[in-house]
Amino acid sequence: MTRSQVVVLGDVINDVIVRPRGPIAVGTDTPSSIERSPGGSGANQAAWLAALQTPVRFAARVGAPDAADHRKALEQLGVETCLAEDHDLPTGTIVVLVAPDGERSMFTDRGANLAFRAADVPRHLLDDAVLLHVSAYQLFEPEPRSAVRQLWAAALEAGIPVSIDPASVAGLREVGREQFLTWTAGAHLVFPNLDEGRLLTGLDEPDAIVAALLESYQVVALKLGPAGTLVGAADGRRFAVSAQPAAVVDSTGAGDAFCAGFLAAWVAGNDLDRCAAGAVDAAARAIGQVGARPRKP
Repeated sequence: MTRSQVVVLGDVINDVIVRPRGPIAVGTDTPSSIERSPGGSGANQAAWLAALQTPVRFAARVGAPDAADHRKALEQLGVETCLAEDHDLPTGTIVVLVAPDGERSMFTDRGANLAFRAADVPRHLLDDAVLLHVSAYQLFEPEPRSAVRQLWAAALEAGIPVSIDPASVAGLREVGREQFLTWTAGAHLVFPNLDEGRLLTGLDEPDAIVAALLESYQVVALKLGPAGTLVGAADGRRFAVSAQPAAVVDSTGAGDAFCAGFLAAWVAGNDLDRCAAGAVDAAARAIGQVGARPRKP
C-alpha cells in the first residue's frame, strides 16, 4: 500500500476572537472588534496541512447543530473529515482576547471535545496513513485520551510514525510531566513551545530543553515565537532557524501553522532544516492575519 495521508486527531472549537480597540475598561464597556471563526488546535493543524498541499484526514467530535458547517469549512480547504456528531454537548467554544501586541488569552469551554471516544477513531482511519499527528488537548481528559491511545498503539504496531503537539501549559501542568511522557511514548516528533518545554523538562535554556526531550523523542522542534525555532534530532543534528519577518496581526493559530509547516515538509521527505524553514514560514503567514486558519483560496 502506498501511504499518503497525514491523520490528525484533535479538537474542533468555535473561536470568538475579541480585539479591544483600546485599554480594557474593567467593569464597563470596551469598544472592540469581534470575529467568530472555526478553530481548535487539531482542526487548525489539519487545515494548514491541506493549505500546504498535504493530504490530510481529520477526526474529532462536534455538536450536531453545527457539524455541517464545520465539515464544510474544513473540506473547502481540502481536509478529509471524520467528524462525529454529539447530540448532547455543543461544539467547544473559546473566547480569544487578543492584546495589541498580538498575544492572546483564551477562555475555554471544551464542549463536545470532552466526549471524543473510541468509536470516533476506528482503525481504518490509518488506512494509507503516512503519519498520525495528535494535538495533546485530546490527552488531558480520560475518555478522549483512551480513544487517542487506542489509535496511537495501532499506528505504532503498523509502523506508522506518530507526532505530538503538547498544546497547552495549563493542560500539561494538570496531568503532570511524567504522565505526559508516558502517554506519548513512541512518538517520533514533538512540537513544544518554550513554556511547554520548560514544564516538561524543568530546564530553562532552549539547548538544554531540546537535549532533555531527545531522551524521549527522536525529533524535537522547539517553538520560540519571535526567535524562530530550535530543532534537534537524536542523531545529534541541530538547526536554529530564525522567524520570518511579519507584521503581527493575531498570533492565534501560529503554533498550529508551525506544526503543519514542519510536518508538510517532513512527510515530503525533506531534511530537518527544510522542515524547520517550512514551519517558520507557515507561522509567519498565520500571525499576519486574523483567525487561526488559512484563508480559503
